[in-house]
Amino acid sequence: MRAAVFEQFRGPIEIVDVADPVVAEGEIVVEVLAVGLCRSDYHGWHGTDPDIVCPHVGGHEFVGRVVAVGEGVRRLREGDRVVAPFVCGCGSCEPCRRGQQQVCRRQQQPGFTCWGAFATYTTVPFADTNAVLVPPAVSDEAAALVGCRVSTAYRGVIERGRLAAGEVLCVHGCGGVGLAAIAFGRAVGAQVVAVDISTEALALAVALGADLTLDASTTDNVGAALHDIVGGAHVSVDCLGHAATAGNSILSLRALGRHVQIGLFPTATAELPISRVIRDELELLGVHGLSASRFDQVFAMMAAGQLDPTAMITQRLSLFDIPTALPAMGAFTQPGVSVVTTL
Repeated sequence: MRAAVFEQFRGPIEIVDVADPVVAEGEIVVEVLAVGLCRSDYHGWHGTDPDIVCPHVGGHEFVGRVVAVGEGVRRLREGDRVVAPFVCGCGSCEPCRRGQQQVCRRQQQPGFTCWGAFATYTTVPFADTNAVLVPPAVSDEAAALVGCRVSTAYRGVIERGRLAAGEVLCVHGCGGVGLAAIAFGRAVGAQVVAVDISTEALALAVALGADLTLDASTTDNVGAALHDIVGGAHVSVDCLGHAATAGNSILSLRALGRHVQIGLFPTATAELPISRVIRDELELLGVHGLSASRFDQVFAMMAAGQLDPTAMITQRLSLFDIPTALPAMGAFTQPGVSVVTTL
């Protein structure tokens, strides 16, 4: 099969022929139909993920058609079109038994702990637990985005953030997961404020349902500006992953508000305004994806017309574009979401 392989972190990515994956017990092999180009893939190529061992193939946000079924897999058949969360839980540890596979103690992550979907074929581990059948009406590119950015935003805004109608949601960072967060905020009837430094990203945010926008480059106190604009947020999410945006998110909250950290940090630790957390009894909540067992709730919102992931797509690529498109993500010049649709 063809795959986008890098031999060293921050090194060249080459499209080469490699051996097809061999299906293992409990796994399935899928032919990749579409795969998103996510900032987490950029971080992986850049060397910030300790689980990655070179040579490596990234790509964790994908939809595929089952071409081989491993021993012990009972729920899936060849020909099924499936999506999987980027965190594949084992199904048997304590968090998995509680329906929280995204924090599984034995988790596997295609594209990180093992080779991913920037290739003709990839595998889904613990397939009976993690592979989700895609409704026929959902396109390949929309289904791929459900695997990470859309489902992660659902987890952050709806489940962890507990956003309710009439509340104020502030979204810091309007990339793919931020745009999805905005769409979920609109779907539940919240007032949504989008924060970014890119006018193109803010324009997309308005198209996805943001009521108000704030160009963070125009103020040296984002938190205070958001208090002036909307009186502060009930729920605020950092979708970028940086000490500055996380701090801005916390400082934009009104008393008893909920900060949700979705974006991955490039460092293991960071300084945050903890005094404000104590003073206003704020909640700090982390998000590590959504369990496959609740993907049906996302698909239901899509079927009801409350969410269209394809509205976030601004670039459709082929596998041969990955060697240039993935490193270019560090420059933040491409707004919206890029999806590889030709493999």
